Amino acid sequence: MADSLPALFLSHGAPPLVDDELWVRQLAAWAGELPRPAAILVVSAHWESAPLTIGSTSTETPLTYDFWGFPQRYYRTTYDAPGAVDLAARVESLLTGDGPVRHHPDRRLDHGAYVPLTVMYPDADIPVLQISMPTLDPRALLRLGERLRPLRDEGVLIIGSGFTTHGLPFLDDWTPNATPPDWSVEFDMWAVERFAAGDVDALIDFRHRAPGMPYAHPTIEHWAPLFVALGAAGDPSQPARQVIDGYWMGLAKRSIELI
Repeated sequence: MADSLPALFLSHGAPPLVDDELWVRQLAAWAGELPRPAAILVVSAHWESAPLTIGSTSTETPLTYDFWGFPQRYYRTTYDAPGAVDLAARVESLLTGDGPVRHHPDRRLDHGAYVPLTVMYPDADIPVLQISMPTLDPRALLRLGERLRPLRDEGVLIIGSGFTTHGLPFLDDWTPNATPPDWSVEFDMWAVERFAAGDVDALIDFRHRAPGMPYAHPTIEHWAPLFVALGAAGDPSQPARQVIDGYWMGLAKRSIELI
């Protein structure tokens, strides 16, 4: 049997985050500590589609370059990981009875998926599948994670890819080493405490309980993937291992591991 793997919530950032040497070093080291996955399943902030949709399982499908205004070198990134045909079928079987599941054979990994994977598994030799977020409702995403939980015992690494703070409209300094705004620090410090306490109820009710709102998340799609990872955890109320912290462009890079 494959090793059971944790579920992860990653703050992935825009494509230039791969130029952050500290983030790259930390993320690569983290991946090196994990058992090698048999396959990887990613839920990214950058794909919302209802009902739940399974992405392409073919390496012939190009990556989804869902960003604008960056230097051309970021659009030349490739990540030709094997298509996870068997994992797609397994996901669909686990979700039987939860409503329809669609397939989008023309949509390959977006930057919320492939950017961190180019650092974690640069050889692109592990099958990867991306599925959509069918809703932004935290409790519904927790239930989705719970349905996907058996995959961890089958050697599948489940990744929710978002960002701990993502108040882009409120940034004044867009340089990588910018001093983080108060709202970003306040939300991040609150997240530190809630992750350490395993306080799922507070995390769900972040709109009302977290300081720094709504500036930290004027829209919530970058926080929502957390709840898939929490749902996939064996016990979401156990303290999370907080592996990466710090800020990039003033946004909190905090990323966690759940067992």
